[in-house]
Amino acid sequence: GIWRGVLQLNDSTELPFNFEIIKTAQSFRMEIINVNERIIADELTFKADSLFIKMPIFDSEFRLKIMDTALTGNWINYARQNDNTIAFKAIYNEPKRFITTNNSTLKTKERWKVIFEPNTKNEYSSVGEFNFNNGKATGTFTTETGDYRYLEGVLDKGKFMVSCFDGAHAFLFTAYKRIDSLINGQFYSGKHSYEKWVAVQNDTFELRDPEKLTYLKDSKSTLNFSFKNLEGTTVSLTDKRFKNKVVIVQLMGSWCPNCMDETKFLAKFYDQYQPKGLEIVGLAFERTSDFNKSVANVTRLKNRFNAHYEFLITGKTDANQASEALPILNKVMAFPTTIIIDKKGRVRKIYTGFYGPATGNKYDQYVEQTTLFIEKLLKE
Repeated sequence: GIWRGVLQLNDSTELPFNFEIIKTAQSFRMEIINVNERIIADELTFKADSLFIKMPIFDSEFRLKIMDTALTGNWINYARQNDNTIAFKAIYNEPKRFITTNNSTLKTKERWKVIFEPNTKNEYSSVGEFNFNNGKATGTFTTETGDYRYLEGVLDKGKFMVSCFDGAHAFLFTAYKRIDSLINGQFYSGKHSYEKWVAVQNDTFELRDPEKLTYLKDSKSTLNFSFKNLEGTTVSLTDKRFKNKVVIVQLMGSWCPNCMDETKFLAKFYDQYQPKGLEIVGLAFERTSDFNKSVANVTRLKNRFNAHYEFLITGKTDANQASEALPILNKVMAFPTTIIIDKKGRVRKIYTGFYGPATGNKYDQYVEQTTLFIEKLLKE
């Protein structure tokens, strides 16, 4: 049935989300609910009074004690070295995400200009787009490096609260809403990150063009790399299989939710266009330099989305090291970053970040524009 799970971020801050436990012919599965998305975890292990739930893509798990109509224990995110364990509890038959006395009949859609970490050296901009329907709030924040995926919550007596849990990231946004603005906004990412934010209603504000943030230092340069694939074989962009092909190079990590969304898109895209001359190769920047552990994590992602294209393990772990691995680029500022190369080996487009399905129209536009651009290159 339906459960309400709560991650205890600190003494006074709870991050709630809903999930459903479904009995199958063989065992049980857990479906994490974020708006209309369901993330299926089917690796559930029972031992005496304990339940262990392995997340389907990301390297994390729940270790829980079964207590009649409750579950208690911890969520452990193995992709993190610090602050990777968060206390967790869940109550059976509670469909509400946030427990409120909300009786609002507000129905509206709002678009905000958002500033995270205002008036600091770490300040960055975002666009917030949310639907409010009888007190329920759904939408997302989009930044220049990606989006915060499916956020769901409430607007209760002026207090805005939305959350998301996807097995890798636990996001909680709160704020107080006045007539046309949000003040005293707070953003928690698990226990390890806290930021302030402010926002005002703005229907015209736009972020910088994602195709202009990362670029070649020398426009005449050509991209090249050599890394081992999941079987341990060295693969280079100069290999025969890539000659006279349109190539998409995906800079990604198995720990990255936006990379998960992009991989889901690219897996189907590859199956459709590979027979027409497209190749895709994913360069994995994992949170560990252990090759075998990296292979295991990327293989989970590859298998989950039935992705038939090549993934390579770079041995690098962050954006700075990604920039070092690909020195022809001015910088790598986000995962994913997508590089499109034509049949002659020329870099034709570099796209920073990924706007996933939670962004609605932005995602639809990205799919349409990418499809048209690849089809154009295939005809050249």
